[in-house]
Amino acid sequence: MAVLLKADGSKQIDVDISTLKKMQEFVGGYVEFVYLRDKVLIVNEEGLLYGFPRNNQATEIAGHHIVGDAILCGINEIN
Repeated sequence: MAVLLKADGSKQIDVDISTLKKMQEFVGGYVEFVYLRDKVLIVNEEGLLYGFPRNNQATEIAGHHIVGDAILCGINEIN
């Protein structure tokens, strides 16, 4: 079950990430995959260039600075 972790601290549970276009819509542009142990964070590849705000939830999960909205999902959920 994919969860949208918004930069404002809110969450949206069970988001549809069945296509690349849907992933891009959630993160606001080109996607980048941040692989964790058994999970993946899907983030905007150019978020730093665009000055997106820090995402504290995603940063804590990843262990390094993440900006903008991010999707947290299982590795097996990526098509």
